[in-house]
Amino acid sequence: MSRVVVLGGAESGVGAAVLAKVKGFDVFLSDKGQIKEQYVETLKKWDIPYEEGRHSEELILNADEVVKSPGIPGTVPMVQKIREKGIRVVSEIEFASRYDAAKKICITGSNGKTTTTSLIYYLLKNAGLNVGLGGNIGQSYAYQVATEHFDYYVLEISSFQLDDIYDFRPDIAIITNITPDHLDRYDHKMENYVAAKFNITRNLRPDDCFIFDSDDDITIGHLSNIVLRCKMLPFSQEKEVEQGAFVRDDKIVLRYDKEETDIFLEELALGGKHNIYNSMAAALAAKVTGIDNAVIRNSLATFQPIEHRLEPVLSIKDVLYINDSKATNVDSAWYALECQKRPVVWIVGGTDKGNDYSVLNDLVREKVKAIVCLGVDNAKIHAAFEGMVGEITDALSAEEAVQKASKLAKEGDVVLLSPCCASFDLFKNYEDRGEQFKAAVRNL
Repeated sequence: MSRVVVLGGAESGVGAAVLAKVKGFDVFLSDKGQIKEQYVETLKKWDIPYEEGRHSEELILNADEVVKSPGIPGTVPMVQKIREKGIRVVSEIEFASRYDAAKKICITGSNGKTTTTSLIYYLLKNAGLNVGLGGNIGQSYAYQVATEHFDYYVLEISSFQLDDIYDFRPDIAIITNITPDHLDRYDHKMENYVAAKFNITRNLRPDDCFIFDSDDDITIGHLSNIVLRCKMLPFSQEKEVEQGAFVRDDKIVLRYDKEETDIFLEELALGGKHNIYNSMAAALAAKVTGIDNAVIRNSLATFQPIEHRLEPVLSIKDVLYINDSKATNVDSAWYALECQKRPVVWIVGGTDKGNDYSVLNDLVREKVKAIVCLGVDNAKIHAAFEGMVGEITDALSAEEAVQKASKLAKEGDVVLLSPCCASFDLFKNYEDRGEQFKAAVRNL
């Protein structure tokens, strides 16, 4: 019996362990930290041996294969020891895809991938297809392969999940865009991060499709250096394309095979230039899947924004409060500011990832009237925007930030939480930050 060792005891790792168990492997899970109670219960339910608080070499280095969770960098000593012994290390999506015959639509990118993934899932559900949602969103892909049967999967996939794939192949691969992010995991080299994203295309066949943003210079620059044997479907807001999607006048135009379809921009449920890109990518994936034009139009018109991504919370005294806690990098915050039509009191800050705030200068001058810094160390934000806005103040909790913002906001303004930064200085994660923000708004 082959031995599979799983490193990491959260959603991805526990899902992989359950699948390994179902497929008859001798399976063991190891986590250097504490495993959350819900995952311990799952491991016990499936009778999977595990350890927490350590990595025991004698229980790991006898593996035939190791499934590494995406949160564990390849540089940690145990992973290096595994590789030195010649044991193959794979990602959860690589492992799970061996046992899955479903059609796979897979989405990666620096920004927009969660919205695009959720949109495509919504489109396929509305078309009556038997579809699962997984990857970096919702339930582990491997766990679903072990316990469910779907004809289609829509998978949001991070660069970390693409690092250890060999044979994994989507039927439709989508890269929404590529901007600097997570460079600390890629030797601070942009080309390494770009190559990781493009792993999603490495096994595409002539009948498969690659959907990409042809306005994105980094994506196009990398495409010019590689050869892909698949159908290429670009989307653009700047130029007309022969096959793919583009904007003409006030409509999205979809061209696929020999058919051309129009969708009015004003009918899209999601506002902002960035969401036109997300809607184009989703509509193309739906067309390739064979979904009816009426279903595509209706779905793009009725989709509800996802939690923590430009999520309207409440309007109080004609001040709209928006939760965009998922905006953990500069590019995401740029999109959030770009689509605001009203004066903004901007709540920003957290754990800085080496951000260059200068790209936001024009938008801040044009749209932002005041800034509330929500973080332990806000010096860099003060230095970046001092003199550009009427007032910059500091807060050490979501409640304090909301109260200060509400005093700075007047009728007709927006209070926008779009932090630009990771959340770990004051919060457990971006979801916790968003929930605390929403609770503070409701308590005003």
